[in-house]
Amino acid sequence: MTKRTQLALATALVAALALGASGCSGTVKKGKGGASAENPAAANDGKMLGGTPVKGGTLTVLSNQDFAHLDPARNWVMPTMDFGTRLLYRTLVTFKAEPGKGGSELVPDLATDLGTSSNGGRTWTFTLKEGLKYEDGSPVKAQDVKYNVERSFAPDLTGGPDYAAQYLAGTEGYKGPLQGQHLDSVKTPDDRTIVFELKRPVAEFAATTTLPTFAPVPQSQEKGTQYDARPFSSGPYKIESYDRDKKLVLVRNEHWDPKTDTVRKAYPDRFVVVMGLKAGQIDDRVIAGEAADASTVQYQDMRPESAPKVLPKADVKARLLAESQGCTEMLHLNNSRAPFNDPKVREAMQYALDKEAVVTAGGGPALNEVATAYLPPALSGGKQADTLKIAPAGDPAKAKELLGAAGKETLKVSLAVSTGDKGKAEAIQQGLSRAGIEVVIDTVDPGAYYDVIGDLSTTPDMTLAGWCPDYPSGSTWIPFVFDGRTIKDKGNQGNYSQFRDEATTKRIDEINAMADAKQANQAWIDLDAEIMKKSPAVPVLLERKPLLVGPNIAGAFGHPVWTGTIDYGTVGLKDPSKSQG
Repeated sequence: MTKRTQLALATALVAALALGASGCSGTVKKGKGGASAENPAAANDGKMLGGTPVKGGTLTVLSNQDFAHLDPARNWVMPTMDFGTRLLYRTLVTFKAEPGKGGSELVPDLATDLGTSSNGGRTWTFTLKEGLKYEDGSPVKAQDVKYNVERSFAPDLTGGPDYAAQYLAGTEGYKGPLQGQHLDSVKTPDDRTIVFELKRPVAEFAATTTLPTFAPVPQSQEKGTQYDARPFSSGPYKIESYDRDKKLVLVRNEHWDPKTDTVRKAYPDRFVVVMGLKAGQIDDRVIAGEAADASTVQYQDMRPESAPKVLPKADVKARLLAESQGCTEMLHLNNSRAPFNDPKVREAMQYALDKEAVVTAGGGPALNEVATAYLPPALSGGKQADTLKIAPAGDPAKAKELLGAAGKETLKVSLAVSTGDKGKAEAIQQGLSRAGIEVVIDTVDPGAYYDVIGDLSTTPDMTLAGWCPDYPSGSTWIPFVFDGRTIKDKGNQGNYSQFRDEATTKRIDEINAMADAKQANQAWIDLDAEIMKKSPAVPVLLERKPLLVGPNIAGAFGHPVWTGTIDYGTVGLKDPSKSQG
């Protein structure tokens, strides 16, 4: 498909989206909730579709890709994190299984409560519930949680959250437990007690323990990088078979005790994930919802070109979830080398990009809106800042002026995107060409995308990637995206711009030391504006998460913390007898 054809298709799509609004304009209005209730894709916001599921049957997940990592030490992308922590393993603390604001509430999971802090917030103690068991009936122990936290430091087990390295005391130079070394700052005085000693006070540490890093892995089950293929279950399901890139089958873990778990409902008898399908094919199957496909959900986003098949049809639109992702998608500029080691060139990119065209290519205003800052609205008082005040379509003349001042009248740069984002890449390419910037696009298989862009030896000049808060705090956003100390040779996560700035890191440390959460929140917003002026990346889009479910699906909603992904802990079937597989 040529660039011209793609843009023509996207323009037609916007018109179709407007028609699907039942008389509304379909215009996105900014405000506390992002897009307004008039948005045709927002009709099911905060709702649970299909009523309460009936226990039993097989729920099928249709996917265009394999999981990035199911190993809890490496699992840090959506929707894999939701899938893993709701079905295969439990964490010390988790989030409530509710749509809307209720889903942001912390609740105990493996732990009896949300933890107890002491020593001025530098020490956190958790006690495990009684009766917790793995898939073989053996008990879950505090030592197993400690072991997985330690595994997250292993150089070979890349890709996972960095919170343990940021928060725990005495971790400098630590390389994980595979050679027998253990962390003194994580103590297990008995089988049910785990104590974390932190470098500094962290008032929100309980929220940190919702991450897969704080799931248990027994040392006896250690398989290094091969653990990805067969995590040992502490959750309601276990792996029956896993044929990489083709199919994953989960069956019940008969040793999971629902009396110890207030969150997961475990309605289906089986989950079957079918991989390697074409995204458009998945949309068509779920839209039709016939036979076995009536009991399916889609793993990745509905394709933009499928929206006209959904929004104008009331019965199909009633099966569309499109919650705000709460994330900001950015064009990361590789600050470590020319041409983007020049601040003037980076500033020019802010003006050169045509964000309106990218919105169109991403499904139009029903599914996206223009981003004007790095921090998403949920972390900045419900509305993004607009520090640079650049028109959504950009300002090519200003971009050319800045490039000229930098002695770069023309540029040729590379851009890597996941295969599904090729349309957005072409819109970026065409927009930047107005300022004399030639873009060479490299599409990467979705399952390998974050490994490629996270390896400093293969990262391109530009990368299209988003960042989402792990919980509602700026401390889960700016330090991971713009602190140069987080950059790794392999498994780099978040700071894809390779932005190293002394003033920024100093201010990050100052904000992290603030005891007043309100003061810290405003400080993150102010720092966002300062970083915007240095332009390590260009904020592009605020996205919704469009996901279709089959007509036999019940209990489905987009979880507010899991970036609008279906909460796999509550989803099930209306009539299990109609399922197949």
